[in-house]
Amino acid sequence: MVAIDKATLDSWYVIATAADLPLGVSANRLLGTDLMVEKISEGGITVTAGGRALPVRQRYGFVWTTLGAPTGEVFDIPEADEPDRRTVNCGVVAVKASGLRIIENFLDMAHFPFVHTNVLGAEPHTEVKHYKAEIRRDVDEVWATECSFFQPQAALSSADGADVGYVYRVPTPFNTLLYKSSPNSDNRDDLICLFVQPLDPDRCRAHPIMFLIDDVSSTAALVQFQQMIFLQDRIILENQRPVLLPLEARLEIPTRADASSIAYRRWLKEKGVKYGTTSMEEAAA
Repeated sequence: MVAIDKATLDSWYVIATAADLPLGVSANRLLGTDLMVEKISEGGITVTAGGRALPVRQRYGFVWTTLGAPTGEVFDIPEADEPDRRTVNCGVVAVKASGLRIIENFLDMAHFPFVHTNVLGAEPHTEVKHYKAEIRRDVDEVWATECSFFQPQAALSSADGADVGYVYRVPTPFNTLLYKSSPNSDNRDDLICLFVQPLDPDRCRAHPIMFLIDDVSSTAALVQFQQMIFLQDRIILENQRPVLLPLEARLEIPTRADASSIAYRRWLKEKGVKYGTTSMEEAAA
């Protein structure tokens, strides 16, 4: 059994969409541990592991649990409570990769023109402009701000290409949020969240959800657009080597465009995160 570090153990994780859980008992998995999830009623859900009852929270339409003892609640997303936003749950995607790899890929703008060609990026607009990446000590989160990238179709409702403003937030190692300038509002951003459920060190489920300022596009079209983007990423993620995320700079040499990745990896090392990572010796084996 793979040892689980305290920072990973004591985090909250999405394991299911509350509305999609069938009544009765169903199997699930988290951090190499088999779970049993029982939906007693629309509001009643219990989760157990080896007969032990686990803490359960229902937030943002998802069921959250933990194998450890978090010091706080599920992180706050104020935008999720704004009544005029559309909540679009984009399903679940299985990925044969470290969950930390998925988060890091989500933070990376440099791949837009080459992986999401003519949608989130296109040649010759390949430059990642200077941006600010930092570990915010007061909240213990990683943030990347002042991000901008030219995109031919930044969102489903976009008609033309434009420089799109981004702000990234990583509140916990396996969860990340993207605030993205909205084509439908001058003073509020769309919000895209990615909640990663690590099944094992090298296998996970990704649960994307969006909180949008968009009262025009159909839900089906919005989901299809986001799943297209993520499935393009999955091809890259499942072919990365090493499969697990290396935290030593000698294994993967960063560039100026990787400022958010550098901050994220440094933060993981400071927190003592080991689950889903690899060392120089392990990667060479």
